[in-house]
Amino acid sequence: MGNCLGQSQEFSNKGVLITGGGSGIGASLVEAFVQRGAHVAFIDIDARTSKALVDRLSTENKTSPLFLHADLRDPSQLAIAVRQAGDALGGLKVLINNAAWDDRHDIETVTSDYWDDNQAVNLKQVFFVSQAALPYLRKEQGASIINFSSISYLLNMGELPIYAAAKAGIIGMTKSLAGRLGPENIRVNAILPGMIVTERQKDLWLTEESISRTVDRQCLKRTLTGEDLVGPCLFLASDASAAMTAQTMIIDGGLL
Repeated sequence: MGNCLGQSQEFSNKGVLITGGGSGIGASLVEAFVQRGAHVAFIDIDARTSKALVDRLSTENKTSPLFLHADLRDPSQLAIAVRQAGDALGGLKVLINNAAWDDRHDIETVTSDYWDDNQAVNLKQVFFVSQAALPYLRKEQGASIINFSSISYLLNMGELPIYAAAKAGIIGMTKSLAGRLGPENIRVNAILPGMIVTERQKDLWLTEESISRTVDRQCLKRTLTGEDLVGPCLFLASDASAAMTAQTMIIDGGLL
């Protein structure tokens, strides 16, 4: 699938918006769509890493992505960034809601303000980015929204209950939006990654021991990286999945 899509011109000159595209999984997706000739914009709060990504990709490809700095927790910043992306790219064919905050937290220490902030990053903005992108998606002859959930809410992980609640909520939102937007030929699907080893994860949460324990539980005995999400995203964004909506796709190396 990856090789076939890699040769495709389907994304050439098509508008693709990715949230949280400055690093990790999002950066892998930005690079993949740029390499396939898409007009890519990404929203991120981290200006330093995002500008470094743009600089690197602009020297390696014919086109470079558009970085839009915004805090997705702020509805006004969110709306402006999405509008800037749609206008600058000449439309949006694909929206990938990737941005998230997998902060660890304990039930005993969570406050109401922390709950609201966490949900604002992990759930609320997914809806409002999609809402803001609709005028552009509706102008396409078929568009795709890809929401990133996580297998974490299926694993009874005790250290991130609010994050898990948001990731479960994304599945419900995905199915409801698919029902609403399907008649307009806008497809909505979700990807549930497993343990994706990024630099941030290694810096904050993962150790060699914890990585090894998870890999031992996977059918595929290797660590997963952001590159492993590229093929599934290309598939869901492409006409190869033209009859697929309201679905979830687990990419976890066979952990579940």
